[in-house]
Amino acid sequence: MSHIVNIKTAGIPLNQAEKALIMIHGRGGSAQDILSLSQHLNVKEYALLAPQALNHTWYPFSFIAPVEQNEPWLSSALEMVEETVKAAVNAGITPENIYFFGFSQGACLTLEFLARNAQKFGGSAAIIGGVIGDKINRENYKGDFAGTPIFLGTSNPDFHVPVERVYATANILREMNAEITEKVYANFGHAINEEEIEIANSVIFK
Repeated sequence: MSHIVNIKTAGIPLNQAEKALIMIHGRGGSAQDILSLSQHLNVKEYALLAPQALNHTWYPFSFIAPVEQNEPWLSSALEMVEETVKAAVNAGITPENIYFFGFSQGACLTLEFLARNAQKFGGSAAIIGGVIGDKINRENYKGDFAGTPIFLGTSNPDFHVPVERVYATANILREMNAEITEKVYANFGHAINEEEIEIANSVIFK
C-alpha cells in the first residue's frame, strides 16, 4: 500500500514565493486541517504545501512499533515528504528557505524525514513527535543541520508519544548540529497550545 502524491497548497503561489512551509497532518487529520493552522503562524509570505495521507493515516501502527509493522506505508510516507520538498526546490526555493510544521503522527514523520536528510533547512516546528521505531536506529540518520532551528513541543505524559522519545530525538538532532528548542508541558494533553504557536513564531517563523 502506498500513498498517492496529493499535495494541497495555500498561501503565496509556489512559483512566486521565496519561502515554503511544508505542513504534515496527524493521524485522522487532513491537509486542509493543518493548512488552517497557518493563520496563526507568521507565514503570510510563504507558499504552503501539505501532502495528504491516504486514508488520513501515514502508517498504521504506533510510531514506536517495530518499523517493519509500519511498512510499506512508512517508506511511502517519507517519499511523500521528499516529493513535497522536491516540488519546492523545483520551483526555485532553496532548502535554506524550506520550513516544516508537523503535529503528532505528522510531527513524527517530519522528524524522521529531517533526521534522515539533515541539511541546512529554514527550520521546523514539531508538536508531539519523535523519531520513528521501536528502537532508534542511529545509522539511519545522516547529514548536518548546520544550525537549523527546530522546536519540539510536547505534553508529559502523552498517550501516544513518550517524553523520553522526545528527549532522545532532541539529543540526536543536537548531535547533528540543529539548534533545538524544547518545551514540555505537564499534563497538557494531545493538542497544540497557544504558547507553542508563539514559540514557533519567535524561533522558527521569525
